[in-house]
Amino acid sequence: MNPVWAAAGAVTGLLAGAVLRGTVFRLSVASGDPERTTCPRCTAPVRSWAVVRCGHCERSLGKPLVLELATAAVLALVLGRFGAQPETVAFAFLGALGVALAAIDITVQRLPDRLTLPAYPILIALLMVAAIAGRDVTALARALLGGVALAGGYLLLALLRPGQLGGGDVKLAGIAGLALGWLGWPTLIAGAVLGFLLSAVVSLALLALRRITLRSEICFGPFLLGGALLAILISG
Repeated sequence: MNPVWAAAGAVTGLLAGAVLRGTVFRLSVASGDPERTTCPRCTAPVRSWAVVRCGHCERSLGKPLVLELATAAVLALVLGRFGAQPETVAFAFLGALGVALAAIDITVQRLPDRLTLPAYPILIALLMVAAIAGRDVTALARALLGGVALAGGYLLLALLRPGQLGGGDVKLAGIAGLALGWLGWPTLIAGAVLGFLLSAVVSLALLALRRITLRSEICFGPFLLGGALLAILISG
């Protein structure tokens, strides 16, 4: 872990979290509902991006600093792990996007296409640049295969057990598979396993605390992302 790069990641994460707050606010709505464009307190219009609080009543859009600190922590880990390697930008992009998606999924149990679908061409393009810079076409090919493999595995699980995984989880799995595949097949497998392991541990803990029941539905996106992050860090 490079402390200088970790510090740079923390600062970058604070800024990225602030920029993403408006997007998370707009997209934290139930599936099929229109995006939020007004302040929930005073109904004043809210800017479409890079907004932390309502410009009219000064109400914070979401819990203050939570998104920023979470993004700072993730990017500190990611940049501390990769440093000046060519793939750093790609993994930093995935880290910031992952925090935003996890925040939305926790709030409304939804992984919006507005974020997941554009992430594919962006992440692939960043990995292509990394492959050219690092002269590692093999890693790029493995990343593409990893994305297909993980998305295909989640799709199969979603079809076998309807209601357990949604379409958003399948799309997110493909994005995570691109990053995990870049680092190698053992990392891809570890990320997939750790996601389900984290979900099981947290679910059992919530059951023990009587915060959920056996009939409760919990969002899986944060566990998928958490497992991927752990696998990425372990691979280093």
